[in-house]
Amino acid sequence: MITEEAPLDPRNVYAASKLSQEHLAAAWARSTGGSAIALRYHNVYGPRMPRDTPYAGVASLFRSALARGEAPRVFEDGRQRRSFIHVRDVAAANIAAVDSQSKSNASGFRAYNVGADEVRTIGDVAVALSTFCGGPAPVVTGQYRLGDVRHVTASSELIKADLGWAPSVDFDEGMQEFATAPLRGEPG
Repeated sequence: MITEEAPLDPRNVYAASKLSQEHLAAAWARSTGGSAIALRYHNVYGPRMPRDTPYAGVASLFRSALARGEAPRVFEDGRQRRSFIHVRDVAAANIAAVDSQSKSNASGFRAYNVGADEVRTIGDVAVALSTFCGGPAPVVTGQYRLGDVRHVTASSELIKADLGWAPSVDFDEGMQEFATAPLRGEPG
């Protein structure tokens, strides 16, 4: 599990852009005496995710494939570990962060991981969505994508301790909801 104190080593442009945003927020807080919080969302999924876009995350890619009647394509061996987090839990983390800012006079910058307590694999997500959608079984390609990290799992202990937030949506409950929820950009 990665904590907020782990050395930061962005492996792709997306990760580097997120880290740059944190550096800008920290610099602003230092130069103005203000306060800023960054929430590091891990693998978000849930209703109204964009359809057919490579930028929404693997759960959305799988769900989009199933909506087209296609099998989810799983890279590598499907055993890559992630901290999948439901969008309702992400919304609750945002509210906790805003509430903490309104109740505090502290200045500075703080980053928090926002991920589920239960680590799951990419393959787990593909199987769950296929099952709950009643769609074709996932296809494990064995292919690799440049810039992908084998395992990325978040420790959310700091946000729990500091802001009182904790994830509440169970993996199976969340995946079952997501499997039948509308996607943004879906026809009709």
